[in-house]
Amino acid sequence: MYQWQMTALNEPFQRVESALPDISPDEALVKIAGCGVCHTDISFWHSGVKTKHELPLTLGHEISGTVLEGPARLKGKNVIIPAVLPCGECDLCRQGRSNICQKQLMPGNDFHGGFASHIKVPHRYLCEVPDAVLQKYPLEQLSVIADAISTPYQVMKKSELEAGDLAIVIGVGGVGLYGALLAKIMGAKVLAIDVSDEKLRQVEAHGIDATLNSKGMDIRAVKNRVREIAKDLGAPKYGWKIFEISGTSAGQELAFNLITYASTFSVVGFTMDKLEVRLSNLMAFDAKLIGTWGCKPELYPEVVGLVANGKLPVGDFVETFPLNSINEVFKNTLAHKYSKRSVLVPD
Repeated sequence: MYQWQMTALNEPFQRVESALPDISPDEALVKIAGCGVCHTDISFWHSGVKTKHELPLTLGHEISGTVLEGPARLKGKNVIIPAVLPCGECDLCRQGRSNICQKQLMPGNDFHGGFASHIKVPHRYLCEVPDAVLQKYPLEQLSVIADAISTPYQVMKKSELEAGDLAIVIGVGGVGLYGALLAKIMGAKVLAIDVSDEKLRQVEAHGIDATLNSKGMDIRAVKNRVREIAKDLGAPKYGWKIFEISGTSAGQELAFNLITYASTFSVVGFTMDKLEVRLSNLMAFDAKLIGTWGCKPELYPEVVGLVANGKLPVGDFVETFPLNSINEVFKNTLAHKYSKRSVLVPD
């Protein structure tokens, strides 16, 4: 097998070859079909966010592949590897909060990840991909289910989004794009806000109800325009479901200021920046502020089901590259040269 490993901050990935690893009874050996490039990977490689495993480390946590070795029920099966692998036994897991299991393992963070030809992983939560899905999409494209699609799916459910609600999605590149599509699938009236016309055109082309480019607008102007859009859509004045997915301080500030009566503000994107906000707004509007971390593996079959029945397109938003172009792809991703999710495919 081979892996492309991060050896130091901002340094080129290095190809390393080794024998196939032995596996324990709790593990499976998976031949990787594809691994998506996520903002988290860029944060590890470029921004200095620390990995739990010491360098050198093989990054990558959006992984699909075929089980070569493991339990009989999985051998030969095509699978998605959840980006968060919980223990399944602790109090949080038993309470249905397995996504924040304190013993969780993350490929490309706790152990060698998916920018490789093979990976060994705990097999408990591997999500099988039905043949019906593979008739629609190649397995490598489905790797994005492991994070870019499953993460917004969990937060949509957690927000208690209902048909007819106004869903405001701030930041519609990558995870946010899928978030907007999922909100629409769930019956919401969806407003996408971004500073990129290209990203907004992309979601418009897939049936999103309204878009707003907030570039150069102050918060008051955005709020007024959102109220107008909500009225035009026939959406409720209150109870807005607001999803901040840009991972920017400007996006978070805007999202907080859009809170109105009975709103739910979901923080999905991540930034190290701090904000100064008036938390009493939550009290005054009887609103909710929630966070979300990844997606619990128990929800993955539901996401695969949306892809299987044709409700959620995948191929339109994915671009594949050979794994040996990893250094070029990371540089181009950092420079925002791609409009689609990059998936690296072993040579």
